[in-house]
Amino acid sequence: MDHTAGPILEIGVLLLAAALAGWLARRVGLPAVVGYLGLGIVVSPFTPGYVANRDQLQLLADLGVVLLLFEVGIEVDILRIRAEQRGLIVAAPAQVIVTTAIAALFLAFVGLAPIPAALIGLSIAMSSSVVIVNITKSRRRTTDKTTEDALLGWSAIQDTTGVALAAVLLALLGSSRWPIEQAAVGLVAFLVLAIVVARLLPIVLRAVHSEHDLFLIVSVSSGLALAGLGSFAFGVPLALAAFVGGLAVTESHEAAEARRRLLPFRDVFAVLFFVAIGSLIEPGALARGIGWLAIFLALIVVAKVVVAWALARAARLPARPTQLAVGLGQIGEFSFVLGSAAVAAGAIGEETYVALIAAVALSIAVSTVVVRLVGPSGTAQPAVAA
Repeated sequence: MDHTAGPILEIGVLLLAAALAGWLARRVGLPAVVGYLGLGIVVSPFTPGYVANRDQLQLLADLGVVLLLFEVGIEVDILRIRAEQRGLIVAAPAQVIVTTAIAALFLAFVGLAPIPAALIGLSIAMSSSVVIVNITKSRRRTTDKTTEDALLGWSAIQDTTGVALAAVLLALLGSSRWPIEQAAVGLVAFLVLAIVVARLLPIVLRAVHSEHDLFLIVSVSSGLALAGLGSFAFGVPLALAAFVGGLAVTESHEAAEARRRLLPFRDVFAVLFFVAIGSLIEPGALARGIGWLAIFLALIVVAKVVVAWALARAARLPARPTQLAVGLGQIGEFSFVLGSAAVAAGAIGEETYVALIAAVALSIAVSTVVVRLVGPSGTAQPAVAA
């Protein structure tokens, strides 16, 4: 058993270091996730000093993405959003489509092939669910309840719309091991399987509801197994399969309870996910791709923040449009997944990929700080004390 001591020690040390990095980030007014990303850079093979085991970290990060997106899928409740904020049903999908189109056209103009340009455009259109939840729960937040509800609802619809577009674009990209026709059939077959699971899982969870350990095991294993099966047997990308699986079981009371019990696991693995992202930022590749980084950041502002602000105003949402748009003005886990698929398929170069990862880190840092400073009328307001 001694050969496992090293990896276990490393995981423990990384989590403790992440806790310290998150604490330090919050002390200087930044969100904890910035500390996690910074730690990833420190323990990467591209910086001096200690180097974390990338394969081990990547496996734990992949587990984190699956649990994260499975939980996000469970959280999506389109019927509730439709009843409470009808304007979101139109505004959020429109933002994803418009942002993707603007970004894709510009990226194609500067040299990317059409499908990779659309895929990276979609990654810019999506926001991080983890970051948005943190914005709405932060002790330093200056958002009001209606803006927080709008942020959460917008993010949920973003995810749903983005997954549908991503499934099509990934099939066109050829990242699946199957031809596009078989990939389409596989996606439909997986959706049927997810619906069947959605009918059966609440029954199983209801039967073991009083057995807290069994309830938790079934909840976690269902998310992992459904995502793994979707990817292995049906050719659906792992992260997208996890989200669709969570989306399918969202309507039951038991699913809501499963989400509540999954949250601690999601939080731990999400930390490792952001550390893993930071460890992918290679300074040399970033220096070569600094132009791409500037383009991505500009597109986040022009094609996403401005578009979201305009759509929020047009839809007359009962929220602060500027805070809403700025809160959405970052990219995260879906951007990582889509960028990874593009680089694995050889559709984008390493410097473009690293620039996208750096855009994740910078956009999260800027968005989560600026959203606290933008008040109801779009002017700077003092932040609430921690």
